[in-house]
Amino acid sequence: MVPARASDLRRVRNIGIMAHIDAGKTTTTERILFYTGQIHKMGEVHEGDTEMDWMAQERERGITITSAATTCQWLEHQINIIDTPGHVDFTAEVERSLRVLDGAVVLFSGVEMVESQSETVWRQADRYKTPRIAFVNKLDRAEASYTDTLAMIEARLGVRTVPLSFPYRDGDRRLIGIVDLLARELVIWDGESQGTAMTRGPVPEALRDQVELYRDLAIERVAEFDDRVMEAFLDGRDVRPEDFHAGLRCACIGHGVIPVVGGSAFQKIGVQPLLDAVVRYLPSPVDVPPVQSADGKDERPADPSAPLAALAFKVTSDAYAGRLVYLRIYSGTMKAGGHALNSSTGKGLRITKLFRMHANRRLALEEATAGDIVAIVGSQDVSTGDTLCDKSAPILLEKIEFPDPVVFAAVEPRTEAELPELMDGLTKLAQEDPTFHVRTDETTDQIIIGGMGELHLDVLVRRLREDLHVHVSVGKPQVAYRETLREPVVVEDRFARQAAGRGQFGHVILRLEPLPRESGITFRFDAKPEEIPRAYEGAIESALRGTLTNGPLAGYPLADIGAAVIGGSFHPVDSSELAFRAATSAALHRAYGAGVFELLEPIMEGEVITPAEYLGEVMEDLARRRGEIHMLRSLETVQILVVCIPLAETFGYATRLRSLTQGRATYSLRVARYEMVPEGLREKIVKSRGY
Repeated sequence: MVPARASDLRRVRNIGIMAHIDAGKTTTTERILFYTGQIHKMGEVHEGDTEMDWMAQERERGITITSAATTCQWLEHQINIIDTPGHVDFTAEVERSLRVLDGAVVLFSGVEMVESQSETVWRQADRYKTPRIAFVNKLDRAEASYTDTLAMIEARLGVRTVPLSFPYRDGDRRLIGIVDLLARELVIWDGESQGTAMTRGPVPEALRDQVELYRDLAIERVAEFDDRVMEAFLDGRDVRPEDFHAGLRCACIGHGVIPVVGGSAFQKIGVQPLLDAVVRYLPSPVDVPPVQSADGKDERPADPSAPLAALAFKVTSDAYAGRLVYLRIYSGTMKAGGHALNSSTGKGLRITKLFRMHANRRLALEEATAGDIVAIVGSQDVSTGDTLCDKSAPILLEKIEFPDPVVFAAVEPRTEAELPELMDGLTKLAQEDPTFHVRTDETTDQIIIGGMGELHLDVLVRRLREDLHVHVSVGKPQVAYRETLREPVVVEDRFARQAAGRGQFGHVILRLEPLPRESGITFRFDAKPEEIPRAYEGAIESALRGTLTNGPLAGYPLADIGAAVIGGSFHPVDSSELAFRAATSAALHRAYGAGVFELLEPIMEGEVITPAEYLGEVMEDLARRRGEIHMLRSLETVQILVVCIPLAETFGYATRLRSLTQGRATYSLRVARYEMVPEGLREKIVKSRGY
């Protein structure tokens, strides 16, 4: 078992393993755990017995659904690993993992190269400024190309790579081994020992020119960041390995340079060099800047003796421990039986039990310190994004931002008596998954669940039935449309009431205008003080945000509207907040009648990968679904279509694509933006809502 704590923070690595779906993340993680001695038998995704995909649905579908944490040892370093999902519907798992990690390993298939979801997770990592290394997987496949993948990483992702290895194939394009470029050695893994034994030999003559070319490229790029490497390179001397590693580490952590290794996780080739690269080039907790408070006024260094600061990044239901809360400890020490303050809620809590997690297994700990990723048996008061800290030194860390759901469905229990059980189950799932929303529709009194896609809702409903044993009926998935203004409109309203004694008076003139997509609802107070005193600004904004919720077309949420108070009047005695609230609300209802509103729909972007012989049928089907093809790339025996398609047209697409291509095509789509619904279709949607 892994010791309770690595002795030196510099020997700790907190990393995530990320990639497009089916690039081999879980297989690679399984090999890492085997070679580091954490498990004694390697599971396979296709056999449904992997360590990290422990949920029944993950094993059945062959995909990762929930991020799993584990810890292992390599070269006297402690590596805390989070294996994240590749499917776009589970993007929240990647988002929250990146928030708490110091570095990442991004896998690319040497066959499909840089796919759409690879690009998405790369941009997510960019946002958190996470240092990365790349592993080009599946090099055992005849159609794989290491050099093309390197070129595509640089072109599509806009980064500089430093190749550390090069594949060696025989005449039939079978992968024989991997050349260590720096050492100029061919490494061959022994299949009998499951890849634990390796032999090193000279570089084959046929490969020598390419090896020298890519070796020089690697040294040249590292030389830009290290004077010692630069001197040796210019003098024509051989670069000392320790100087090269130090220079590349600096370039990776500080300048976004990407070290690249290659291999085949499935064939157990190239995994140990990947582990070497993790400890050599990715940062320890002390190599990244101290964590900042949400307001930027406070920070905490990665120091076990500093005051406690930890972020809850994941909540799960555990059959034995109850509610588990996963934490990244940024500073200080947390002890089992100790106390902490949840600065997000202002409530104190007792840390009853502390665990190091290994997928769904737990190892009890007495204490955990800065740099650790652990789980506690959680109180109901701790949610994803909450900060736990010392009561004597409170700090509030920035919360994790999650996208809004784009697909909804109505659910109901079998009988009225089972309603509390259903609501309890839905609440548990919503606490675990911040992109899963639950609400009650005020007009129909139905329970509506929302998620990131068809698969996401399907997985959660099955968890409700199978894990939480709640019987539930589910309606057809519905799209999360939005409504917005097409053109500016100016409205005004005057609220004047005279009852016995004091009257009520408020008068507002509002201008509403369309904003660029994803702007939300904005508010400006442009009235002069002699028209409306600033004292009423808060009441007007509150009424405005409370009224600008659902649109007049079909009752969908309003979006991308700018509202400004441009004038009005008040009475020195009779005006009140109540009167201005009433005037604002009435003016907005006038705008619903006077303004021209449009319906917006979510548009998906991504790739469809199909064998060439089915290209015509696939393109025809996409055209019927209002899809647009932006680019067509040929790759050996497959065609890659870069497409955009309305979300409403993707329901049932997985089944249709399988039947068109005999199960051989795949696709990956993500919500990219909202666009106006065509007029004819808009009328149909509005009528279906009963408007």
